Amino acid sequence: MHPRVAPRPRFPFPRYPRGWFCIGYGQDLAVGQVEPVVCFGRDLVMYRGEDEVVRVLDAHCPHLGAHLGVGGKVEGCRIRCPFHAWVFDGTDGKCVEVPYAKRIPAKAAVKTWHVCEVNGMIMLWHDIDGAPPAWEIPEIPEWREREAWTPYSFRQWRIRSHNQEMGENAVDQAHFRYVHGMSVMPIPHTIELEYPKLRMVTATKMQTPRGEVDGELEATNWGHGFSTSRFTGLIPITLVASTTPVDDEYVDLRFAFMVSLKMGEQAAAGVGHAFRTEIARQLEQDKPIWESKIYLDRPVICDGDGPIARYRKWCEGFYPEWYAKQAREAYQQAVGD
Repeated sequence: MHPRVAPRPRFPFPRYPRGWFCIGYGQDLAVGQVEPVVCFGRDLVMYRGEDEVVRVLDAHCPHLGAHLGVGGKVEGCRIRCPFHAWVFDGTDGKCVEVPYAKRIPAKAAVKTWHVCEVNGMIMLWHDIDGAPPAWEIPEIPEWREREAWTPYSFRQWRIRSHNQEMGENAVDQAHFRYVHGMSVMPIPHTIELEYPKLRMVTATKMQTPRGEVDGELEATNWGHGFSTSRFTGLIPITLVASTTPVDDEYVDLRFAFMVSLKMGEQAAAGVGHAFRTEIARQLEQDKPIWESKIYLDRPVICDGDGPIARYRKWCEGFYPEWYAKQAREAYQQAVGD
């Protein structure tokens, strides 16, 4: 038998950046509901307490390892283990009850996670050092003005890639023409990169049955886990997206679309369907490239490629120095560089 060869790291940067990441939508988690979650290479459990607040904890009971998200029960704002009925507080993770014991072990606790519910999304904060949230996700105007926009329409993919790699597409101007078939490469007239925010504004052209319509795309990222893309032209459309690392190989990409109702429900439905179909088409074109490409630390760049170097520099802010050093050394050792 041949010896097993350890997989080569695909990227010379860490797997899990700092930031807020979507683990679900609020409408899908009812009061008292418990759901297992896998992200950042860890098993977690999320549930909605009787106070309607979502809480997230490490999944496994410190007693004998049962998964709290598989058969666990919500009691008030706490969760009871399905194995031996230990009860854990959702705020600090401490065990508050062992029904058959006189004394609760001092070490009986599970890690709790910072979580917020905003724009209809359940967002989880990740920081490899365990630091508290360094910024907040803003509530978007479209979410406040619900009567003026369609409800969310959802799409989701699981992709073998990395948040940073996928995000680089936004500044890779040439690929829009040669992968997606756009007649004109979209060149941003505004680019702002200031940690943790990236904002780009680009003139666009949309093909319609009545001819070409001029528009604009304003894309804003808050870290690697939350972004909004606002398209204007025929009808305003907003795409709210989140890319969440699942494990060392895969991410979950979630898209939620809202369409302005200023031209009526029928027009919003027609334009929205066409837009979602086109975005999904482009995503499916990107997916096999993301899943099979390698990352080049020193790519041969030419004029017209877009601000790739600036983007990569911005990305460095989402990894602590020790974590970035560790990832680079592991990569270099694997490739023999």
